[in-house]
Amino acid sequence: MSPAPHTASALPEGAAPAGDTADPSVDRVASVGDLAGSSGDRAASAGDLAGSPVGSAAEPGGPVVPAAGLAGALADRAGPGADSAGASADRSALSRLFKARWIEHWEPGDPAFWRSTGQRVARRNLVWSVACEHLGFTVWTLWSVVAVELTDRSFTADQLFWLVALPSLVGAVLRIPYTFAPARYGGRNWTVVSTLLLLVPAILLAVAVSDPGTPYWFFLLCAATAGLGGGNFASSMANITHFYPDSKQGAALGLNAAGGNVGVSSVQLVVPLVIAAAGLTAAGLMWVPLIVLAALGALLRMDNLRTAHASPARQFAAVRSGNTWLVAVLYIGTFGSFVGFSTALPLLLTVEFPGSAAVSYAFLGALVGACVRPLGGVLADRYGGALVTLVNFLLMGAASVGARAALEAHAHTGFLLSFLLLFLTAGIGNGSTYRMIPALFVSRALRAVPQTDALARRTARAEGRSLAAAALGLVSAIGALGGFLVNRALGVSIDGTGDSGAALFAFAGYYALCTALTWACCLRRGDRGDRGDRGDEERTDDA
Repeated sequence: MSPAPHTASALPEGAAPAGDTADPSVDRVASVGDLAGSSGDRAASAGDLAGSPVGSAAEPGGPVVPAAGLAGALADRAGPGADSAGASADRSALSRLFKARWIEHWEPGDPAFWRSTGQRVARRNLVWSVACEHLGFTVWTLWSVVAVELTDRSFTADQLFWLVALPSLVGAVLRIPYTFAPARYGGRNWTVVSTLLLLVPAILLAVAVSDPGTPYWFFLLCAATAGLGGGNFASSMANITHFYPDSKQGAALGLNAAGGNVGVSSVQLVVPLVIAAAGLTAAGLMWVPLIVLAALGALLRMDNLRTAHASPARQFAAVRSGNTWLVAVLYIGTFGSFVGFSTALPLLLTVEFPGSAAVSYAFLGALVGACVRPLGGVLADRYGGALVTLVNFLLMGAASVGARAALEAHAHTGFLLSFLLLFLTAGIGNGSTYRMIPALFVSRALRAVPQTDALARRTARAEGRSLAAAALGLVSAIGALGGFLVNRALGVSIDGTGDSGAALFAFAGYYALCTALTWACCLRRGDRGDRGDRGDEERTDDA
């Protein structure tokens, strides 16, 4: 019986047909040992042991390895002498647990493949990606709450803002290598490893706060390790983008990003309650079991894509593009503001309005900003990313001026409301600015070729999308630097002038600069920052 034209690389949930047989020439499964440089291991994945879909499969037209009869299949592959020490090691429980399945054939753009297999597998990977990224954000921003609890120690306001700012700096730097990690080591493998790395800052935090005599330098070291959680965003987004077709990437990436961003509000809502009930050490230890469970879920339920690629050469090409730096500057203003204000607001309210109940509502800012991020993408699709981004920057400038006025009037309610407007507009701006990245690269690539040349336009569009994908990691990293800059600006302003008024004035000035850049470089030149090439793409494809 001849095989189907397109054999899925990951079977639907459930057992495989009993008649399927394994072919070692096409069943190539890479182990998580690839992280250490090893390759070529042939073994079943932990997901197979747990009954999840088989993750290694044939190339189109080849047989699919069944989930049943795993032990026999391993013995058959080993051939004569399968009872050797090497085969015995492969069968050990620990070895099998950390074997990683690789999907060899993945075509999300094929409607038949997507309906039969791709959608189910992509959704399963997205669910666990969101869970792990959510924990990454919680650990990354954990010091925004812990710093408030350290105000009774002999630390200045500027020192406390350093503890809040340092994770943002480290996380921004780590986002660049994290972008390439899923393609190099496998999305599933890297998600497991990067999630388990979150145990380091969680445990170190508990160690630091448990001793009243802990020196400040050790607090700085512990805060720096929290930056590991900041890198997770880049690797998570880079991984999930390969699972979905172009038509569904906006929604998938929006959900993935929002699920992570909500982690900030989770920290600021839950951790104070935990600290009040169990002490400051629990702020770190409470995440340990959740991190372990999320890593285990990723190990058992996620997949690696052999077809995922991330070329450093393309990243260097993106560095030379003016589009990359334009959007990076704008993303500092949107995502950088979201991260910076999210981590700074609890401490800022404590310092500016001591004893005020406003700090109890600080979590609302991060929650609002995270929830409206997908709305920014929707508005960008309808009205153009550049227009939505420009309006957002105008409102962010007005909100910064309003916050400064409330500060001078000692009105903590007005101050908090102004920041909620900042979060709302920053969240929408996150979605609209991120949406501008592929649109700008594609539209400017198409501008260089004649409209009548269908082949040239297809090539230009592919080139634009490739450069845009390479630019995403760099833009994400630079944008995250805004979290560091916001906290440093607030710390310096309070230390030098006694309040945050000077920093708020500087923020308003930066938003005015971003407004001017958006108009001059995008709207004035006709780049709306939406899918302006959609109609052209349809005509070209029809041709």
